[in-house]
Amino acid sequence: MTRLDPRSPMVLDTKLVGRRPGTMHELTREVGAPSDFGTDVLRVEEGQPLHLEVRMESVVEGVLVTGSVRGTATGACVRCLDPVAQPVDGAFQELFVYAERHAHHEEVGDEDAAEEFRIEDGLIDLEPVLRDTVVPALPFQPVCRPDCPGLCSECGMPLAEDPGHRHDQIDPRWAALSALAEPPTPTEKRT
Repeated sequence: MTRLDPRSPMVLDTKLVGRRPGTMHELTREVGAPSDFGTDVLRVEEGQPLHLEVRMESVVEGVLVTGSVRGTATGACVRCLDPVAQPVDGAFQELFVYAERHAHHEEVGDEDAAEEFRIEDGLIDLEPVLRDTVVPALPFQPVCRPDCPGLCSECGMPLAEDPGHRHDQIDPRWAALSALAEPPTPTEKRT
């Protein structure tokens, strides 16, 4: 396990609240988004600003961190491939437990112990909490507008530019029937 860097803007120092339950500290920060912060379709690009408002509160088990994150995710419309910008606005509340509390939870066989966020050397890493807040909230299939018609399946032309765009293609299985719809030529005999 790598040690947390106390200079990282995503790392909070629990010294701000100490270990006396009820002690609270609020802070506002702007941090750069980490890498791979999103999905293949929509993401907050690495280094783009995320605005955080955080309240740290000392409790018996550890430090309760409550806050909100705001930013902008960018990607492409899944229908027409035009650029899309989606506001990101999420709220989170997580308990970061002290190392000795975590060890106790593991010792007594608490099945939730493996999923606990831990305080490491008096530091809290917000990145996994922010990732758990933002990524699942991103739309799975972002669109540039709700009524986006997409692209023509034949030629790839954006249908928003020409709503009447179409291709007259006859299914080859029915092509012989189209000859019946044509008027007979003068040399043909009708019986």
